[in-house]
Amino acid sequence: MRTIFLLLLISGLFRYSLAQEEGFCSAPSVLSKESKSKPLYSKIYDSTLSPLNLQNLPGFTRSVYKRDHALISPESHVYGPLPDWINTSGAFLISPEMGSHFIMYLAKLKENSRSGLPLHDVERFIFVLHGAVTVTSAHGESHILKVDSYAYFPPNFEHSIESDAPAIIVVFERRYAHLSNHVTEPLVNSTDKQPLLETPGEIFELRKLLPMSLAYDFNIHIMDFQPGEFLNVKEVHYNQHGLLLLEGEGIYRLGDSWYPVQAGDVIWMAPFVPQWYAALGKTPTRYLLYKDVNRSPL
Repeated sequence: MRTIFLLLLISGLFRYSLAQEEGFCSAPSVLSKESKSKPLYSKIYDSTLSPLNLQNLPGFTRSVYKRDHALISPESHVYGPLPDWINTSGAFLISPEMGSHFIMYLAKLKENSRSGLPLHDVERFIFVLHGAVTVTSAHGESHILKVDSYAYFPPNFEHSIESDAPAIIVVFERRYAHLSNHVTEPLVNSTDKQPLLETPGEIFELRKLLPMSLAYDFNIHIMDFQPGEFLNVKEVHYNQHGLLLLEGEGIYRLGDSWYPVQAGDVIWMAPFVPQWYAALGKTPTRYLLYKDVNRSPL
């Protein structure tokens, strides 16, 4: 009976998404041909509540926090000054207070902004969502990162992130788990330069943004789904996840709960929480996913 109910629920939500001209399951995606004029990932920083009749409902939020997962939707983001950063505000979306061993935050850089350094032994990954930033090492080597570009900074690696115009980045930081005879290297790159990887038994497209060598204790995945595609595996594993939905909309199962999600939503998944995703609506889904790797859970 429970299985029948869930199938009816998903079927109903899918029909709803196809029927709506406005709403979380039908907004045009910049990954489709319909909206080439919109900046890439614009819904993350220019998002609205959906459906439209709920936008002005007092007290309404889709955000949820539970023992083994959390969904943080854009209307719940709370920005404040970032320690040691200049002209930058940040919204911490995942942190150890909820049970994670990493932090994930959005950083809004204003004109003449500059980053601070992570704490001792903490590594940092950034991904550009809007505008452009300049990353510079202590040796003076600089790179300009535009939307869909990213950088990784090893622990205790001196660097700066600067912008002379408004920009938005998503940042992941965690205390590095050292492994004998292995050392990470700083890098800058872009999503479109990463090859598609094989996904046996699955139909989504996968790119990994960091090297897959043992030196790295986490990776960042870019996953693309066409409308109607879904994960075949209902995953339950020891790895933690931090997810930012960059484009599209769909249904995410976390534990025994099923959540409608859209671009701009952030999800934290604790170890061993059952997880599954289906892309709904008329446009592709893309999300960015943190995953700890290459270390024993002991």
